[in-house]
Amino acid sequence: MIIKKIFNNNAILAKESGKHEFVVMGCGIAFKKNIGDEVEETLIEKTFILKQKDASEKFKLLLEDIPTEHVSLCYDIIEYAKNILGVELNDYIYVTLTDHISYAIKIFDEKLNRPNGLIWEIKKFYPREFQIGLKSLELIESETGKKLPEDEAGNIALHLINAQVNDSGNKMQDITNQTKMIKDILNIVTYTYNVILDEKSLNYERFVTHLRFFFQRLNKEEKIEIEDDFLLNQVKVKYKNAYECMLKIETYLEKELSEEEQLYLTIHIQRVTQR
Repeated sequence: MIIKKIFNNNAILAKESGKHEFVVMGCGIAFKKNIGDEVEETLIEKTFILKQKDASEKFKLLLEDIPTEHVSLCYDIIEYAKNILGVELNDYIYVTLTDHISYAIKIFDEKLNRPNGLIWEIKKFYPREFQIGLKSLELIESETGKKLPEDEAGNIALHLINAQVNDSGNKMQDITNQTKMIKDILNIVTYTYNVILDEKSLNYERFVTHLRFFFQRLNKEEKIEIEDDFLLNQVKVKYKNAYECMLKIETYLEKELSEEEQLYLTIHIQRVTQR
């Protein structure tokens, strides 16, 4: 394993014969070293192997501008998130989250506040990601001595959500918009039925989960397929109020939904409004 580029004393770009380049970090790993020298493997603490070329290139650029301590801290946060969520995260998380957290620490030092207008919705709709965000704030405080505001836990959660469901071409704004739309749809149901939804119920959780994947399908233009419209016709009659509420949601979305989506939305509305 040889050194291809030196970012600083603690971070280098390395390459093994016949393999991809990857970023390696370790205390003093580049001290008194030159390009082409062998890497002292006993000093390696963290290894970043980003398979997506664009993400890899952007990560290298990031290393030139961001303190190594911040990069190392975000590595630990991402590894923790992977273990808790049990999913693969898009390589871009190493770029986007590292850049975000480093900037959040910077503006904290400058006594600036950046409120998260979706903090309540993130807590309600993405509780696991938000809890990881809170744990991240603990790690940040432990490493830097800086106690960032709870709003940043919400921002970290959004990055994690984005890395789970989006490819590299999509933007964080997609998740922000989806979260707002879920809130709006729940409000439509609440005001139509004039009830307070039980946010701790299984039916509420199922409805929100359905909406999350519903928006993913809309973005990808995927559809749920059912064999015929018999069931939808039955539901229209049996759950008339829920069906009419679904039509209000369709109007809000400004999009004609397939019969399949109409069916499942109606059923979920019926369930979530029943005590």
